[in-house]
Amino acid sequence: MRYALMTEPQQGLTYDELLAIVRTAEEAGIEAFFRSDHFASFPGDAGLPTTDAWTTIGGLARETTTIRLGILVSPVTFRIPGTLAKVIQTADEMSGGRIEAGLGAGWNEDEHAQLGIPFPPIGERYDMLAEQLEILHGLWTEPDGWSYEGKHWQVRDALRHGPIARDGRRHPHIILGGRGLPRMAELAARYADEFNLLSASPEGASAAYRRVRNACQTVGRDPDELVYSAMTGVLVAETEDDLMTRVNDLMTALGKRPEDSMSWLAERRARWIMGTPDEAAERVAALGREGTERVMLQDFLPRDLDHVRLIGRIFAS
Repeated sequence: MRYALMTEPQQGLTYDELLAIVRTAEEAGIEAFFRSDHFASFPGDAGLPTTDAWTTIGGLARETTTIRLGILVSPVTFRIPGTLAKVIQTADEMSGGRIEAGLGAGWNEDEHAQLGIPFPPIGERYDMLAEQLEILHGLWTEPDGWSYEGKHWQVRDALRHGPIARDGRRHPHIILGGRGLPRMAELAARYADEFNLLSASPEGASAAYRRVRNACQTVGRDPDELVYSAMTGVLVAETEDDLMTRVNDLMTALGKRPEDSMSWLAERRARWIMGTPDEAAERVAALGREGTERVMLQDFLPRDLDHVRLIGRIFAS
């Protein structure tokens, strides 16, 4: 099993705080770090400062050495495909080939409205995502002079301006996620290097992966070419008492009442990687038995660097 740490920096984290988290994760031996791509602050207090995801990834690329870096996920509405291709390619060069790009249709209408970003209906956003993926692949893999005629975007006589292939890869690692429903399964089969199951539970993992594998066979691709991963919340501690302390810290961060801690904990124990090291390891093993090859551990207490260190000791040792 492989492991990545995933955080939500729109919770008011500064770049320096983000750098401290990533350096701690790197020192702890965690393979990869992912951050969200949001401009509105949540969960917890609204109106907190937020940073641009890809700009911070560029900075982290120069201030780390081994940890892989990525976004989960960049909404198709935020950046036009040609510009995004250059952003990802540049960050990949800055990192020495450590960049992974999660791409999606987007969902948070409020943050679009706050910045004047158009937010089309979900069907149109999926159409845009399909075009975005085709354009990224074309700009990264087709010869100079490649053109594309889509409904939303058109490319004329593209120039690659240097090689994008690195370490045997044709392009930076692309991740598509969801629950493996038909349209996303088909896009993953055509364009992704990894399928990431969201809000993962062992009970639903095998069926979702099977739908993506079937989609690969339909489009004539070897299903084993993809990595099958899962994203789930993580909250771990050495003892049950320490776990309750972290639960209370998280309740405060999310703006919830302390008296709701027990019910909150009970609901998430069914689907998060939560508990003592032995409990957490068993939860991961259950995901592995259903075909999960990598787990994105979504940490909602990113300022708790001891938590990051413990995650490294449990999962990266």
